[in-house]
Amino acid sequence: MIEVNSVRVGYDDVRAVDDVSFAIDDGEGVVLAGANGSGKTTLVRTFNGLVSPDIGTVRVDGTPVHENPAAARQAVSMVFQHPRDGIVAATIGADVAFGPENLGCDRAEIDRRVDRALSAVGLDSRHEDRVDALSGGERARVAIAGALAMEPTHLVLDEPFSGLDEPSRRSLLSHLLELRRDGTSLVIVTHDLRDLGALADRVLVLANGHLMADVPPEDAADPLSKFDVRVPTGWPGSEGGRDSGSLEREPGRSP
Repeated sequence: MIEVNSVRVGYDDVRAVDDVSFAIDDGEGVVLAGANGSGKTTLVRTFNGLVSPDIGTVRVDGTPVHENPAAARQAVSMVFQHPRDGIVAATIGADVAFGPENLGCDRAEIDRRVDRALSAVGLDSRHEDRVDALSGGERARVAIAGALAMEPTHLVLDEPFSGLDEPSRRSLLSHLLELRRDGTSLVIVTHDLRDLGALADRVLVLANGHLMADVPPEDAADPLSKFDVRVPTGWPGSEGGRDSGSLEREPGRSP
């Protein structure tokens, strides 16, 4: 579980995050939405200690992040907005292995994690492919595999669809849906909600550093529209029902 308690983060005279509190359970799918500059990226970076709150506390699995940032970074893996920001090696396999190697895993465990992570994003048997020869969508999938290899409790994706063409977007959405079906928690930071109703149990709406709403997807259309986030056609609970051509919600999950 991630618990955010009265968190405030400021840069110079600007409060990027202002007195925000909420909790994310293991296994949840959460969309953190807001206009550009609303404080979304700053907020999620407090989850694993990449940003330290000026006031307030963030706990991961009951432990304050500032007391054990290494444990927080293992439990909460983050995929940055630009995949190249998280890529550290020349080949797919070496890049995905980087995290487990730094955790001190033995070679057999590293190989197991790499194989499982690459399978999850549809890059099986591509260990030796060079990262610099990949498309933008493939690099995004490598970044996600690297995060998954840490075997986190939560996977945080910051604007994961930025710069992707439509086929790459659809492919990535399909892989994220598979991860949800396997029980991986997702926190998706975005201002573009297309097709995300199938992945979300909750929607958090951030504006000017303040948490303005924490609602199920079917109740999110009104607060989203008030804070400069376009509600896509067919968003759950809005006129027209589910997105045209959207991914199907998992069986047994709320509509």
